[in-house]
Amino acid sequence: MTFRRLRNGLQAAALLVALVPMSGCVGVFSGNANTAATTADQPSPVVAPTGEDAEDAVIGQREHPRIIATYGGLYSDRPAEIMIAHIAGRLLTAADQPNSQYTVTILDTADVNAFALPGGYIYVTRGILALANDTSEIAAVLAHEIAHVVLHHARARSNKQRTDQIIDKVMTGVLGGAVSDAQVQAQSRLSMAAFSQEQELEADKKGIEIAGKAGYDPFAAARFLSAMGRFSKFSSGDAAQADDFLSSHPSTPDRIEKATETARAEFGAPGVGEQDRDGYMSAIDSLSFGASPQQGAILGQRYVQPALKFTFTVPDGYTLQTAQSAVVGVAGDSEAVRFDSAEVPDSMSLTDYLKSGWIAGLDPNSVTEAKVNGMDTASGAAKTAQWSFRVSVARFDGQVVRFIFAAKADSDRFDKGADDTLQSFRPTTSADLSQIRKVSIKVIVAKSGDTAASMAQRMAALSRGIDLFYILNNLLPGDPVTAGQKYKIITVQ
Repeated sequence: MTFRRLRNGLQAAALLVALVPMSGCVGVFSGNANTAATTADQPSPVVAPTGEDAEDAVIGQREHPRIIATYGGLYSDRPAEIMIAHIAGRLLTAADQPNSQYTVTILDTADVNAFALPGGYIYVTRGILALANDTSEIAAVLAHEIAHVVLHHARARSNKQRTDQIIDKVMTGVLGGAVSDAQVQAQSRLSMAAFSQEQELEADKKGIEIAGKAGYDPFAAARFLSAMGRFSKFSSGDAAQADDFLSSHPSTPDRIEKATETARAEFGAPGVGEQDRDGYMSAIDSLSFGASPQQGAILGQRYVQPALKFTFTVPDGYTLQTAQSAVVGVAGDSEAVRFDSAEVPDSMSLTDYLKSGWIAGLDPNSVTEAKVNGMDTASGAAKTAQWSFRVSVARFDGQVVRFIFAAKADSDRFDKGADDTLQSFRPTTSADLSQIRKVSIKVIVAKSGDTAASMAQRMAALSRGIDLFYILNNLLPGDPVTAGQKYKIITVQ
């Protein structure tokens, strides 16, 4: 597990250090409903597509490793893998795809996302598994993505040049507008699941037909679209969710209504098809929730990276946030900090690196070198029209890490905060690692006399935990719960 080293610049979106692929679910499926998931240590079936299908396969094979790295690796959970394998097999049979190969991957990210690439590559995230409440809802998600492939939407999207840019004004200022590999990666995350509105509605209709034909509840698509809409509002203040399935698959009332109309027209009144809430809940019991600890943990003002074994602390007043390839923090609207890594040749001194042109407005006379906790470091100051910067770099475990502090108003306090953060950067200890808690889904069974409100209280200790309980279980305050039925809560261990 390593930093993904970033070339000449910073990603504009708030993304945590990207990770190399880990073991997990990469299931290769054919139209056979009994096909089992294959994992990293099992060979996939050999398929030799021709014509446009061969071109699609090349695109998918080329992009697949990059997507796994972009989304933090593969998620390994055997019950979830078996469930996905079973659902995918049934759907592919229903979709009349007996000779097609599909690779369904579970990604280790809290993003609520699902998308498809040419060549039959379909991705679901750990986050979307956490939001669903029964097997038919995940079947609706997978069927929607299979529909995109069957309708050749993924091929059309791959041929369209996208120039969407996410540019953080502060960091663009200090970097002089340089575009990094990580910025390209962020842009690809935004466009990866982006189909046209017409294509989304087509995939909705086709996906509902596939799921219903496979024997799943055809009304699950509308139900899950509604759940996504609620979760989108809940998480709208979270930048980590800004480029996910919720923004590229909007769950508008009109779209939900159309999904309901399609299900009714094709399969009749609600109450038909399999939901299997009990089996689904059993499969996701103990599923990791939120950011993966292996991608770093935030403990108040402190960030701890257990895989790479380092930690640092930011000044009071900063709120830290992690995502894919950086750690960022803000203090109101007047100060910000960004931490990430960069690719720097071993032969280049840190002083020369700071002066190499990637920092706009750098005062070369401000650059100094120092030893911090046994590590070589260099620091300097920069200024643009609206922002003052303190930039520090350090060599750690063969890599170069970077701290960039930005403030609208320069001050001794700001300067000291940047220096204190650099001084706090050090290898982790066992005491640091022992403070990281595992956050996961726990499935509980409602008892006689329980209410949604009483069950929600089991998450009251979490920030916005009660609201989250209702959303994860697709309940509203005042809704009844069914004794003997399974529900989800979030636990911290």
